[in-house]
Amino acid sequence: MDLCHPDAAELSSGEAEELQRIRWHREQLLEDIQKLKEEIADVFAQIDCFESAEESRMAQKEKELCMGRKKFNMDPAKGIQYLTEHKLLTPDVQDIAQFLYKGEGLSKTAIGTYLGERDPTNLQVLQAFVDCHEFANLNLVQALRQFLWSFRLPGEAQKIDRMMEAFAARYCLCNPGVFRSTDTCYVLSFSVIMLNTGLHNPSVRDRPPFERFVSMNRGINDGSDLPEEQLRGRVKTWKRRWFILTDNCLYYFEFTTDKEPRGIIPLENLSVEKVEDPKKPFCLELYNPSCRGQKIKACKTDGEGKVVEGRHGSYRISASSAEERDQWIEAIRASITRVPFYDLVSARKKKIASRK
Repeated sequence: MDLCHPDAAELSSGEAEELQRIRWHREQLLEDIQKLKEEIADVFAQIDCFESAEESRMAQKEKELCMGRKKFNMDPAKGIQYLTEHKLLTPDVQDIAQFLYKGEGLSKTAIGTYLGERDPTNLQVLQAFVDCHEFANLNLVQALRQFLWSFRLPGEAQKIDRMMEAFAARYCLCNPGVFRSTDTCYVLSFSVIMLNTGLHNPSVRDRPPFERFVSMNRGINDGSDLPEEQLRGRVKTWKRRWFILTDNCLYYFEFTTDKEPRGIIPLENLSVEKVEDPKKPFCLELYNPSCRGQKIKACKTDGEGKVVEGRHGSYRISASSAEERDQWIEAIRASITRVPFYDLVSARKKKIASRK
């Protein structure tokens, strides 16, 4: 369809004025649109400049941070000074302690060197560094392993003494009632370290027997002896774990970010039930119904990353609520498989035992 534009001569004076106003508004709109385009282009240009400057600033900051770590590893005091001067770290002891605790790119030997110094600031950082560690519900060996993994002990006796005193105080604070005093924790910690050295040092031929370890620690609990089961390291403690139920197995992880499970419990010929526990609410327990207390077939990774056979006769798990516990019990029961072989062997063992 062709449009016919009316000639100006054919329009009345009112229509001509209206047409003129429309044309004027159109020109104004086109000018406004052009201005907006120019303003938008200017904003985008500013954003590009800002992003480029920010990237450059971040690159410079990362470069300075890398330099600060290198300086720290060569000379801890100068490294901290460099980082604070370049505003990559504040002089606050809590900030410095967190930096050392995270330990990204830092030498553990250098961390130990800095923490061992007797300067008032270093002593405050040591205390703040120890407070970064959470030892609640860990036995002494687990807590020591975590603590000594975060840095390397220096060689001087006085430095080691200060560090272990701080550790003992923190452990007793996180686990009240385990020891009668921090001195007990301090002495036993040294005994554990010496025992570990004797057991794992290939140059030491005379392996210290458990009896010697017990005799070394007699009377250290304010004049009393520690329970033998505590010295043997068989004290039952609660550990936080994350569980996944799949393929008729219960997988548990130490951290949510772990790619590999800490342990695996195949749900073959097991039972699960609700149980009461004096220390934890909403508990459920996995066990072998054919022979309660018999070691459950399972595996886990040890402290060195090796896969070893589990040694538990039952597994007790605490949920966050009664509803969650009941849901887990229902899901686990649905995943339990029955293998007749185990029942047959168990029945035959009972039959043999009854003849004796």
